[in-house]
Amino acid sequence: MAAAHAAYPIRRPEHGVDDRFTVGLALDIAAVLARHGYPPVATGADLLHLHQALYRLIYQETTRWPSSTLPCTPACAR
Repeated sequence: MAAAHAAYPIRRPEHGVDDRFTVGLALDIAAVLARHGYPPVATGADLLHLHQALYRLIYQETTRWPSSTLPCTPACAR
């Protein structure tokens, strides 16, 4: 039996923006985590960390953000 190929990470769209990657996606994942007994996403910093983790999972990039998503400064993480 041949090993299955991993589905992730995927390539970013050529134009740099994936319309599926939204804050709504992160909020949906946050709701699933809460339903499974994890603490709810309670702050903007929580949401930012979840959004960043999803981005790394999906695209495996840690320094480039899509142009529609602004990186967080220390002030916005508070």
